[in-house]
Amino acid sequence: MKKLLDKTCPVCHICLISHNTLPRITVKDVSMNENVPPKLSVRHLLTTGDIARYCEPSVKQVNRWMQKGDIEAFRNPGGHYRVTKTKFREFLERNGMPIADEFFTAPHKKIMIADDDAAVIKAYSLLVKNHYDEVVVETASDGYEALSKSGSFKPDLLILDIRMPKIDGLEVCRRLRENTTAGPGIKIIAVTAHSEAYDRNTVIDAGADEYLIKPIESNTLLENIEKLMINK
Repeated sequence: MKKLLDKTCPVCHICLISHNTLPRITVKDVSMNENVPPKLSVRHLLTTGDIARYCEPSVKQVNRWMQKGDIEAFRNPGGHYRVTKTKFREFLERNGMPIADEFFTAPHKKIMIADDDAAVIKAYSLLVKNHYDEVVVETASDGYEALSKSGSFKPDLLILDIRMPKIDGLEVCRRLRENTTAGPGIKIIAVTAHSEAYDRNTVIDAGADEYLIKPIESNTLLENIEKLMINK
């Protein structure tokens, strides 16, 4: 995969060409279809396992369909095959296979970004909005606000800075996991620029699903968003 970005913004701690301009990342594999949509919808992306469960062949057979071009596919930042629901539906129609309408509809995904640095919030928000279609983004600037908004906004995913005022990110994780109504289903990516203060086991034990150290490359953040949100 072509390396698209090679500079890191010292302010936002995310891989950018410049602080004010976030590039749209085009995910493609030259051996697959070149016409990858510039915006991807998390709720409209399917894995090989999704397709195998729907059609009931083996995952190997699904991979063969993709390699032959029967199903139009591309690779995500982590190198895994993905298919949009539109392209999968076209495959089913071409082959006279049954179409379950409920499979092709889903509610919008919601992401909350909690960080006390406004520049980081702006960078992460732009990255998500530029890369994914049909995702609603909410923000919080401290741990108290993150907890308060989680109850009303009910995010599918929370990108949570650990070192924040009022309530730190670890305590936010713990309280969300203890909240049987709002917390258990939320996927949490904990992030920090202070890796020396927080070891991975402590962060995961507090309730985070993933732990990333700033500076974070754009592709790394997108890959983790997709990993946690697909099929949530």
